[in-house]
Amino acid sequence: MALHKENILLVDDDIDILELLQRHLQSMNYHTYKAVSVKEAIYILKDTFIDLLITDIQMPEVDGLQLLRFANEHYPEMPKLVVTGYPSVGGALEVIKSGAADYLTKPFTKEELRQAVLKAFELGAKRKSRTYETTAAKPNLYADMVGASDAFRKVTNIVDRVKDNKATVLIKGESGTGKELVARAIHYSGKYSRAPFIAVNCGAIPENLQEAELFGYLKGAFTGANENRNGFFQAAEGGTLFLDEIGTASLAVQTKMLRALQEKEITRVGSRKTEKVDIRIIAATNADLLEDIKNNTFREDLYYRLTVVEINVPPLRERKADIPLLVEKFIRKYGVEYKDRLLHISPDALQILTNYHWPGNIRELENAIQRAVIMSDGTIGVKDLPEHLKFQIDFPDSEFRTLQEMEKEYIQRVLNHTQGNKSKAAEILQIDRKTLRSKLK
Repeated sequence: MALHKENILLVDDDIDILELLQRHLQSMNYHTYKAVSVKEAIYILKDTFIDLLITDIQMPEVDGLQLLRFANEHYPEMPKLVVTGYPSVGGALEVIKSGAADYLTKPFTKEELRQAVLKAFELGAKRKSRTYETTAAKPNLYADMVGASDAFRKVTNIVDRVKDNKATVLIKGESGTGKELVARAIHYSGKYSRAPFIAVNCGAIPENLQEAELFGYLKGAFTGANENRNGFFQAAEGGTLFLDEIGTASLAVQTKMLRALQEKEITRVGSRKTEKVDIRIIAATNADLLEDIKNNTFREDLYYRLTVVEINVPPLRERKADIPLLVEKFIRKYGVEYKDRLLHISPDALQILTNYHWPGNIRELENAIQRAVIMSDGTIGVKDLPEHLKFQIDFPDSEFRTLQEMEKEYIQRVLNHTQGNKSKAAEILQIDRKTLRSKLK
């Protein structure tokens, strides 16, 4: 068998699994590199050209999903393969969404591994063949953010100003507006882009576990603490820690966050020793933190520490000029994923999407395009859009009338119908004569 040139990076905290993978792959004439943690894997990725990443999901400190997202951001053409001993339908979906080519369950045979690796390389070759299409269509350099509106440019102007320093940033905006995308744009477009980007949804962590998950803990600190473990603050060392839904953090955690921002140090749960940390904090919220301060559920001093720089992400209804670009992005993404080709959209369908007010913002638009791609046979038309969009009519503001004007017209129509009989008109309107007389005045 001819010698393969491919380099494969193996990531697993189980040494036995690493050795097994290495033996199998070396027997197939692949070059292999090993890492027992995500942090070690990132160092190897930075310094070595890797053709395929094979990673476990369940690992201490930072899990494999975070590694997949990091690799997707920095090495989008590199295929990724997940090997895990904890299979589930939800887990498989999360893995595939994170950019993996396949999902291999432990224990596996050598032949199953061979087929999974070949499939991953085949997918990688397809992605490379599409590079010229995706590069030509890329509208800007801000990670996954796209736009051309004035509102979009205001956001990217601030991104440009903060990307190369570690000033604390607070991103505000409605749910679904893309606050995490803004945080990723700050990190990946600046000089710290090769360092870790760790995203944490504070609202998804139970309050009694927030402190341990964020700052780490020592063995024996609480029931179930069977080993020393780093938290998200340590995992983001040298890079960016993105704290989404910051308003859900407990007051105890807020106090420790304030110290981390002021003193650049943290203390693990169960320890009295402080540890220095060198990270940039970007926080995000869709809540009114000033109202939370009034209600004594958010620390005022932490709020001002977080808002060294503030970015307000506008809702999609205020940046309608960006909708066609976003539609193009999502059609390209899901066309390749579901149909293995690039699709197009009809002018009528695009007009409906542009006119709609999108209460769920970009997330709702993405879901609508995802459905439309699945339903379409080629060009996306009105028939492929979600039902609530197909028949929506969006008038210009100038065509709307006030409630008072509409009420006046309706009362006049009822009076014409009753030939001026106010008692009959009041009966139809289900109001008394006195109220009707008042309205007529």
